[in-house]
Amino acid sequence: MGYGLDTVRGNAAHPVNRGLACQRGIRESADPDGEWLTQPMVRQEGQLRKTTWDVAMFHIVEAFRDAMVETRDGVAVLGSGQQTNEAAYALGKLARGGFGTRYYDANTTLCMASAVAAYYDAFGSDAPPCTYDDIPEAETHVVWGANPRVAHPVMFRWINDSAGEDDSELLVVDPVRSETAEVADHHVAPDPGGDLDLARAVLAHAVETDRVDEAFVAEATEGFEELRAGLPDPRAAAERAGVEFAAVERLAASLESDTLVYWGMGVNQSVQGTDTAGALIDICMATGNMGPGSGPFSLTGQANSMGTRVCSSKGGWPGQRDFDDPESRELVADTWDVPVERLPDDTGPGPVGIFDAVLDGPVEAMYAVATNPVAGAPDAAAVEDALAEAFLVVQDAHRTETTEFADVVLPAATWGESDGTAINMERTVSRVRPATDLPSGVRTDVDLIASVGNAVFDDLFETADPEALFDEFAALTEGTLADCSGLSYDRLEEELAVRWPAPDPESSVAYRYYEEAGDESGASGDEGAGTTDDDGEGTGVGTTGGEWSFPTPSGRARFAGGTGRDLPEPTDESYPLTLTTAREADGYNSGVRSRPSPEEPGDLVARIHPDTVDAFLDSVLADGSGDDGASEPSEAVDPTPADAVDPRADGSEPTDTHVRIESRRGSATAVVDADDAIPEGMVWLPIHHPATNRLTIPATDPQSDEPNLKQCAVRLTAPAAMAAERSDAPVRADD
Repeated sequence: MGYGLDTVRGNAAHPVNRGLACQRGIRESADPDGEWLTQPMVRQEGQLRKTTWDVAMFHIVEAFRDAMVETRDGVAVLGSGQQTNEAAYALGKLARGGFGTRYYDANTTLCMASAVAAYYDAFGSDAPPCTYDDIPEAETHVVWGANPRVAHPVMFRWINDSAGEDDSELLVVDPVRSETAEVADHHVAPDPGGDLDLARAVLAHAVETDRVDEAFVAEATEGFEELRAGLPDPRAAAERAGVEFAAVERLAASLESDTLVYWGMGVNQSVQGTDTAGALIDICMATGNMGPGSGPFSLTGQANSMGTRVCSSKGGWPGQRDFDDPESRELVADTWDVPVERLPDDTGPGPVGIFDAVLDGPVEAMYAVATNPVAGAPDAAAVEDALAEAFLVVQDAHRTETTEFADVVLPAATWGESDGTAINMERTVSRVRPATDLPSGVRTDVDLIASVGNAVFDDLFETADPEALFDEFAALTEGTLADCSGLSYDRLEEELAVRWPAPDPESSVAYRYYEEAGDESGASGDEGAGTTDDDGEGTGVGTTGGEWSFPTPSGRARFAGGTGRDLPEPTDESYPLTLTTAREADGYNSGVRSRPSPEEPGDLVARIHPDTVDAFLDSVLADGSGDDGASEPSEAVDPTPADAVDPRADGSEPTDTHVRIESRRGSATAVVDADDAIPEGMVWLPIHHPATNRLTIPATDPQSDEPNLKQCAVRLTAPAAMAAERSDAPVRADD
C-alpha cells in the first residue's frame, strides 16, 4: 500500500534501549491489515463520506460552538498515551485553555491512574523512584500483576539477566501462569482480586518476623505505627487471598535482599488499585527496599503514558503543578493567553464519568484523539450508546470501532510519521523522529489539534511547530517536581536521552528522592533538607550512605495502609466464573492495525482451564441449557439443540469448541483455548479485542477513577443460535 516499515532496529548508542528494539507492533507496522485513513470524512445520511479539510473543519467548528452555548463543559476531549509529548501538551491546552472543559481525559486513566495516585500518596509526586539502571543491581525481582516478558520485552531481558545471576531470583505474583511466571524461580497465584489481601499479608508477616528496616522507617517515613496497628493477621489475609501461608513466607523472605517490586495493570485496573499499589510501596518502605537497586516500580501500559501524565494538563498542570494552586493557574493562563476563569475548577471524573456525562449530563460533543474507547473502555455497549448520542470527532491513523460512530473523521499520522519527544516509565525524555514521509492527505496530531483550536478559538496556538511547543511546555515546568526546563531539542540531539527532573542544561536526576552521600552535583537526587520549602519540596532526611528528600509537608514518605473495598461483582450461582483481561504477545494497542476492519475483528479466543471447559460441556450435554449452573438460561441464547454432539474428539479434549461468554452487561462468542495456565473458574480474554469490553464492569477505583477491568462475573452458555447473536458491528441511532 506504500505505507509501513520494512525493518526496525534499535540505536546502540541510546542509553535506554542500548540497541534493543521491542517487537510488539512491528509486524502490524510492516504489513498492516487495518484500514488506513487518508482523507477527512463527514457523516451524511448515516454514512461516512470522504470530503475536504475545509468542509470537515466547518462541521467541527459549528458543532463545538453549538455545544458550548450553554456550558463550557459541553465538549469532552479524550487523549492518549500514544501521542508525543507535544501533541499531549497541545491537546491539554485546547481542552483546558480553549474549551475550558472538566470532561477531559487521556486514556492513561484506563491503565496508570492507580499507580499515579499511590505515588502521590506515598511520595508527594508522580514519579517512580527507580530507573532501568537499578535492574542489574537488584538481587530479587518481584513482578506483581504484570507480564513484562510479553508487554515489556526489552525491559524483561534485563530483569531476566539480573535474576539469572548467582544469589538472585525472580518471583511472579499472578493468578495466571503467565509467560513471565513460566521462567520465574517462584510463582504465587492469588485468587482474582486477592492482591491487596496478599500484599498486606506479606507486610504483616514481615513485621511479625522482624524484617522491618527500623532505621529507614524512623529517619525517612511517617505513619508506620498507624499502619502497623491496622495490619491483618497474615494467615487470615493469606486465606482471603487464596494462597497457602508458605507463599507469604516466601515473599517476605525475598525482601531481605535488595528488591525491585514491579507492578502493572493486574494491580492498577481494580477498584482496589490505588490501595494495592500503595501496599506494594508500603512493603518496599517498611523493609528498607528504597534506594539504588531496589524500590517500587510501576510498569506503564502505553509508549508515552508518562509523557501524557507530565504534559497533558489532565491530573495537574504541566510539570505536576497542583491543579488547585492559584499561582499555577495564573501562570498557565498567562502562558496560554486565556482568562484564568476559563480553566476548569477540577480535573474531571475520568473516562467512565465522561461517557455518563454524555448520556446524563452536559456533554454534547466529543473530540477523541488517537484512542479507541469502544474497544478499550469498560461496558462497551454503554460507551457505544454515549458515542451515538454525541457529535463525535475522531482523529486517528486507522479505521477503528470508534470511527464507526464518528460524525467527522480526521486522518492523522502514526508515531513513525511524527516529530517530537516521549517520556518512558523511568522518566527518560527521548526524541521521536519520523521514519517515513507523511502520506498525502494525512496530517500530524499536533497540526490537527492546533488547527481545530485556532478554528474554534481565534489564535489559541501561535504555532504547530513541535519544537516550539516543547519549549513552551518545558518553560512551564520550571521549578516544579517534574522540571524539564533544562531540556531542549538540541540537548536531546546531543545526549539522546535525559531523565527529569532536569532543571538546568547539565543536570538529570537518577534515583528519585535520594542523593548519594557526598554528591553535590544534583545529578542523582533532589535538592532540599528536613522541612518543606516555599515550593512545597520536602527537605532531606539522612539515612545510611545518602540523604532522602520527599516533596511532602514533612519531607518524609508516607505509609498508605489502605484496606480496600469489596470487589464490585463477585461470582454467584448465576455467574459462577471470573473474567480477567490481559495483553496478548502480539497485541498492539487496540489491535486496529492487525484486524482487517471493525466489522471483521477476527475470532475472540478465550483461554479457559480444561477442567472448566469439561464441566461446561458436561453441563451442556446433560441438560441442554449451557448455563453452567445458572438458574435461568439467558433470554438471548437458544438452548443447545437436541442433537448436539460432544465436541471433544476423544471424549476428553475439546476441539474447536465455541462458547458464549455472558456477563450482566453483554455477551461475546469465543473460540476456546483449553489452557491449564489459567486457573479453574477463570475466563481469560485479550484486552485488545473489541468484544472483550462488552462484558467488563464500569466500576472504578474511587481514588483514581481507574476502571475495574480485571475482574467481573461471567458464565458460559452454548452459542447454538448464531443467527440470534447480537451483531458485533455497532449500530448508530440515526442509521
